[in-house]
Formats: sequence, C-alpha cells, structure tokens
Amino acid sequence: MNNDQLLRYSKQIMLPQIDIAGQECLRNSRVLLVGLGGLGSPISIYLAAAGIGELILVDFDKVELSNLQRQILYGTKDINCLKIDAAKEHLVAINPEIHISCINEKLDGDELINEARKADIIIDASDNFATRFSLNNASVKTNTPLISGAAIRFEGQVTVFNPSNNNSPCYRCLYDDEISIDETCSANGIFSPLLGIIGSIQSCETIKVILNIGQTIQGKLLLIDALNMEIRETKLIKDPDCPVCS
Repeated sequence: MNNDQLLRYSKQIMLPQIDIAGQECLRNSRVLLVGLGGLGSPISIYLAAAGIGELILVDFDKVELSNLQRQILYGTKDINCLKIDAAKEHLVAINPEIHISCINEKLDGDELINEARKADIIIDASDNFATRFSLNNASVKTNTPLISGAAIRFEGQVTVFNPSNNNSPCYRCLYDDEISIDETCSANGIFSPLLGIIGSIQSCETIKVILNIGQTIQGKLLLIDALNMEIRETKLIKDPDCPVCS
C-alpha cells in the first residue's frame, strides 16, 4: 500500500482485527450489489469509502424527484439520470481508487449465476420478492454469502445467509416463493433514516464476512422498529423441506 492509501484507511488499519492485511483483503474483494435505491445508497457509500476493491452495481432505474427523500446517493442534479451512472460518479468522487462496474439491466438466469460466482459477496438491496428469490437461488447455487435487508414504513429486517455453512438457512426458508404482497416503498411509504440503519448494518456484515472477523448475524433475523426504536432478534432455522437449500 502506498502512503496515500495508508492515510486514507488509517482509522480502519488501526483496528487490530483489520490491520494492513485486512485492508488488502478488502481491496482484493468483489461485491455484487443489486439495487441502488434507499438501501443501496448507504451500502455503496460505506463500501466505497472502506476500500472494497470492486463494486458491481446493478440497477436499471432512473433517478426521480421522489427518490431524493431517502436515496442519499443522489442529488437534484441527478434527476432523470440513470442511477448507475449517477452512483458511479458519486462513488468515484468518494474513493477514486476502487473499481466500479455497472449493469443497467435486470440481472437474471445465467448472467446472474455468472456474476454471483465471480463475487465474494452478494448484497440484496432490492425492493421486491421476485428479485430477492432470484438472488437467493444464485447464492445457494454458487455458494456465495448473501447479505439480505429490507425496509418498509417504520420496520426493517436484516440477516446474513451463508450457504457454505450446511446449517445456514436461506431466504426461501424464511418466505414462501408464492408470496404476492406489494411491499414496496412506493406503495407503502418509508421512514428514510431507517434505510440508513438497515443499509449500515448490511455494510457492516459485508465487511465482517469478507474479513472473517467477529460474529455475523447468520442464523438470526434482526427486526428493527424505528418508530419505537426497538430491535428484536429471532432465530432462523434451516427448513429441512426447503426446495432451494435442502
């Protein structure tokens, strides 16, 4: 690492659990981030600042005025721009040393499997069940850890799925794939600081999984009620009849 890099990441390197070796590990990592909205915004900002070597950004929407209340990656000047273009510009401004690749289309099928296989981590920052189930399938098929988060109204949840651990449940163990509830921000509303809380936890867990430090929330589901500021934890158990991971 050169002197500028040592200075940029000095506060992380000071942590004995990270040190220079850990920072190098982050620089050599590849993260697939699907969704650049309310969750993807804080996630991408923290991972770029932390020095993740390569971020693969997936989103096909444009920035709208109604996004700006919660999608802190964008500003008024970005309205009508593709999210991936605006995101890349802002993230490079934060940290020009990282490599950012952009995918401006729905990632599915073999393309999703290919990207998942090349990634060290998959982060689900989407806002619909169809995408979440697709990412979960890709995670299980490629043995790639999945950092899952969701938020609606004043409530959010976050967990870690690690298919390399035989005892780890998957997203399909938690939800039936026939679920059809319209649980999106546009349909139900969202308390914007909650997205920052959930996204920050997803960033934290991503870095911990990459560095293999501390205890992750694998096997647990954190349920956050921002209105009453209550955090509950429930145990997730692998479904022996799960059609995806069992």
